[in-house]
Amino acid sequence: MSAIIKKSAQLRKEILKHLYSGLALSLNELSKLTQKSLPIVTTVVNDLVTDGFMISDGLAPSSGGRRASMFLLNPEKERYIIAVAVDQVVTRMVIYNLTNQIQLPLQIIEIDTYTDVNALQKLVVFIADNLEKSGLNRDHILGIGIGMPGFVNIEEGINYTIFPTAGGECLRDHLSTHLNLPVFIDNDSSLIGIAELKFGKAKGKQDVMVINLGWGTGLGMIIAGKVFRGHSGFAGEFSHIPLSGNDHLCSCGKRGCLEVETSLLVMARKAKAQVEAGIESSMKRLFLDKSRHDGDHFLAAARSGDPLAISILSEASFHLGKGVATLIHIMNPEKIVLSGRAAIAGKIFMPSIQQAINEFCIPRIAECTDIEVSEIGNEAELLGAAHMVIERTDFL
Repeated sequence: MSAIIKKSAQLRKEILKHLYSGLALSLNELSKLTQKSLPIVTTVVNDLVTDGFMISDGLAPSSGGRRASMFLLNPEKERYIIAVAVDQVVTRMVIYNLTNQIQLPLQIIEIDTYTDVNALQKLVVFIADNLEKSGLNRDHILGIGIGMPGFVNIEEGINYTIFPTAGGECLRDHLSTHLNLPVFIDNDSSLIGIAELKFGKAKGKQDVMVINLGWGTGLGMIIAGKVFRGHSGFAGEFSHIPLSGNDHLCSCGKRGCLEVETSLLVMARKAKAQVEAGIESSMKRLFLDKSRHDGDHFLAAARSGDPLAISILSEASFHLGKGVATLIHIMNPEKIVLSGRAAIAGKIFMPSIQQAINEFCIPRIAECTDIEVSEIGNEAELLGAAHMVIERTDFL
């Protein structure tokens, strides 16, 4: 491939990646973003329109001069992304097109990723079966993006924490070999941070802490407009700050971690224990339904105003607020976003978090940080996984 053709291919992919955020962009805007001349960008855009990757979106609003033509990705172009969100107990999967429209509805399976020796095999079968069910042409699949808990080395494709049968070997390559598609893996909280940066409450912001409220409690750190991973790639282990006053053992093997007070699994277990002890709650009926996880039932009860669920969630939120106060003191972020699976109950979290901030945070610092609840929380990990594929694979 000649240098000119290679540069043209790189520019094509760069332009498409800028459009992936969902915004319509003009030729001038694309020229500035890619730092390429307007004539070169115009030529490449015309080629992408001809090839069916882009479509015109009409003209920009008038600013006094000639109105600029606007362009979008073409939702009809047959290119697809498999997005998978692996959690401690529940794994979810969807298939998106280039504009993040869902082509395969949400698929769910319960897999205990920490203790089930067959977890990896179950994951492979789950993805393969749903890909076949979608009926999509495999040649049009760009790749598979998978978010998962644990210490993930994204460069080497290794998860040091879960999927014991991988034995510390290259999990990414193992999955790619068995699924016969490019596979990319990353930490779930990092992907949620990326999703909020690209599509959610952190979009256009520079310094944001994105808290992943889920089966555990994670953190995606956005610093200077980029996800911060730290020296070894493991930054953001927010849930293992030793802020708990009890002596319960955490999943990491230590005691006193924030997670033993704030994770959805812990809240659901507390609720179930109190229901079994005779406390009246709507969860007594909900827990009989085994088609959904107890954590989902707990969230549903909290959102419907169940007093027991709200009491447990409020107690956890206060502990979470102590962690938030720590983040504010150390990072002085512009914004903190509550995201992830449990963000659907985010408004219930807020009063107790604010109470803890009032109690533990220096007011002059605290007043510089806004706290908001994500609007994409339950889908954030899947969107982040899809974005990872767009960033790391051959877009064309």
